[in-house]
Amino acid sequence: MNLYSRKKSWLLILSLLAAAIVAFFVLYTNIIVNRFAERENQQIKTWADAVQTQAALISYTDEFFGGFEKQEDLRVDLLASAYRRFLAASPEENVSIYLDIITNNISIPVVITDNEGNIIISLNLPENQREKKSFDNEMQSFYSKYDPIKMDNGMWLYYSESLIYTELEGVLKDMFFTFMDDVIYNAVGSPVIITDSTMQKVIAFGNIDSVEMHNPSFVTEQIRKMDEDNLPIKVAYLDKGHVFIHFRTSDLLVNVRFYGYLQILLVAVFVIVAYLFLSGVRRSEQNQVWAGMAKETAHQLGTPLTSLIGWIELMKSEEHPFIGTTEMENDVNRLTMIAERFSKIGSVPTLEDNDAVKAVSETMNYLKKRFSSGKIDFDIQLPDRSLVIPLNKALFSWVLENLTKNAIDAMPEGGRITIEMTEGDNFVIVDVSDNGKGIHRNMFKQIFKPGYTTKKRGWGLGLSLAKRIIEVYHKGKIFVKSSTIGRGTTFRIMLKK
Repeated sequence: MNLYSRKKSWLLILSLLAAAIVAFFVLYTNIIVNRFAERENQQIKTWADAVQTQAALISYTDEFFGGFEKQEDLRVDLLASAYRRFLAASPEENVSIYLDIITNNISIPVVITDNEGNIIISLNLPENQREKKSFDNEMQSFYSKYDPIKMDNGMWLYYSESLIYTELEGVLKDMFFTFMDDVIYNAVGSPVIITDSTMQKVIAFGNIDSVEMHNPSFVTEQIRKMDEDNLPIKVAYLDKGHVFIHFRTSDLLVNVRFYGYLQILLVAVFVIVAYLFLSGVRRSEQNQVWAGMAKETAHQLGTPLTSLIGWIELMKSEEHPFIGTTEMENDVNRLTMIAERFSKIGSVPTLEDNDAVKAVSETMNYLKKRFSSGKIDFDIQLPDRSLVIPLNKALFSWVLENLTKNAIDAMPEGGRITIEMTEGDNFVIVDVSDNGKGIHRNMFKQIFKPGYTTKKRGWGLGLSLAKRIIEVYHKGKIFVKSSTIGRGTTFRIMLKK
């Protein structure tokens, strides 16, 4: 008991020390992770605020440009109307006001062509059109916004927005797309999806797997998660209405949040695996030590037993044999069986079909002669028929002997030992009961561990070997069925049929 208690105490101390070390490192790591998460959150918030500010600026610029566009349309309409009135005026009509409007035009592009598309007159053209002699497809596309004016002699007058307006529109588009690129490829690594005004069509995305983005359900789920975390940012887009920017925290931050839990899980798995491995190694070493000791014991017993058998045979051949020769022969046979038991420890024993009822009866009859006294009563309840099962009689007898000895030790003032055998569907059951001291429930499993003993003298190997014989060799079960302090204990053995 002292050896087992010391081992258990040291195991508890080392476990607590290991837990404290792990807790310290996990706590320290979590503090660092939380600081990183806070900084990451702050960066994302700063980025989102900057996007909001830029979005507001773009919306304001778009609103301003919208007003400028209306003014531009009025100027173009005024110029077109002046041309129409001038061309349709009679000789007596005063057209000076129309001429003033036409001649004061220094920004609106104007092209007059003949009926074959040759350019006759051009004003305020973009640089890439100034050298052209004919009205080609590219120019038709450029001047397609407004209907041309048909003049006399089959000539046509084309016009468009001013060059200032066109250049400003290009700058605004460049600014918008630069803003979109900055949002998509943001430095904080935040996943972003930009949709149209319906929030259905994806215009652009960033920091998300492009393969996954081909999956509509994935896109819908991502937008839902983003909108749960942050309200989408609405941005005006020139003459195309507006778009929505959906975003969430970066995947790195999400992973970091679960890093502490993952670390604890990995440490726990490592500790469990290491414990199981070391326990397996320790058990293997113990098994080898026990097997070596058992085999050496059997070997040492073999020589004197052979000699004793010879001397008994010599005594039996005397004219007047010693009266105790028969009992001495029984004891020598018993010692031979014990040596056989020890020789089988550590090797795979042979299981043969044996009558379990006969095996229990023979073992208990021998034990009754050796341990029966006025203090101990034996009550053996066996079936009245044979139960043949795969059994190694020598080792099974050892188990019964160990349980019987433990029962006797638990009843120093005397008592009753009951052996009851019953038959189940798949098992033959043997219950060994006593009315001794009893065992605390929290020790039901501990008593089968090597080194556990309540005796002042003993190695604490009896029940450990019994468990190995029944569960490892016979593939059965042995356990404490029940126990009450001061009233007794019942061990149950279950052997496969």
